[in-house]
Amino acid sequence: MSDAFLIGCAVWAYKDWVGEFYPAGSRAGDFLRLYSQRLMAVEGNTTFYSVPSQSMVQRWAAETPDTFKFCLKLPRLISHQGALSPRLPEAIAFLERVAPLGDRLGPCFAQLPPSYSPALLGDLANFVSQWPHPQVPLAVEVRHPDWFKPPYQAQLNQLLVQHQCGRVLLDTRPIYDCLAEGLPDVQLNSERRKPQVPLQPIITAPFSLIRYISHPELALNQQYLAEWVFRLQQWLSQGTQVYFFVHCPVEAKSPAIARHFHQLLQQQGVVKQPLPWQHSQAPAQLTLF
Repeated sequence: MSDAFLIGCAVWAYKDWVGEFYPAGSRAGDFLRLYSQRLMAVEGNTTFYSVPSQSMVQRWAAETPDTFKFCLKLPRLISHQGALSPRLPEAIAFLERVAPLGDRLGPCFAQLPPSYSPALLGDLANFVSQWPHPQVPLAVEVRHPDWFKPPYQAQLNQLLVQHQCGRVLLDTRPIYDCLAEGLPDVQLNSERRKPQVPLQPIITAPFSLIRYISHPELALNQQYLAEWVFRLQQWLSQGTQVYFFVHCPVEAKSPAIARHFHQLLQQQGVVKQPLPWQHSQAPAQLTLF
């Protein structure tokens, strides 16, 4: 069961991790290698902004163990230009570019903008049905509020199940529930605010891709993490592959919160496989407060 669980963050090239997550004096060119010695997967947010060069993809493969996974976001030139179907050639080209990752390539995902509404369901069905590489699973993250309401919620889920396409689960409760309780808006100084959408924990494929938006204060995450422990225990026991990515408006906190969640899963017997971190030279304790 534990081999089916992989945890990571959204990025690896974050210079303020040097000194805690990365050893003091680490250089930018070492970040990916060091990251893969500590966590199991990365969301690969970088590909949303630019398509990597062939040499860069080869370097990613060379610097990571064969058990490591890249879950790459489709470039915004594919996902944020209106209809998806006309962008199928670009999607094929993107998959060909990242193919040298081989087994390191996990599910790719399309993060659709809030303007992509259920009026485009036919376009989404066409794109999903023609996804060109069945061996590379696809997941979809929707943000238009109508996707979370009937009848579109059921129509979307039915479409994804039909094509074994994952539904990205975005959990923003820690940052919005705490704001409702009168705590400061932790996203105020964040470059990219996360949308407030309902969490609908559903499995539509043999895998699940979860994006957990943590509050910087560890204590304020505990009730949500406890829910995820219980939920993942069920899903993993049913054979679902789970990719769990921790984000935080204060990015410096993300690795420590990811490590804490993995420890909770170990304590409850949900996973047995240790983090690579436990065999690295990483500091014994990251600052969480």
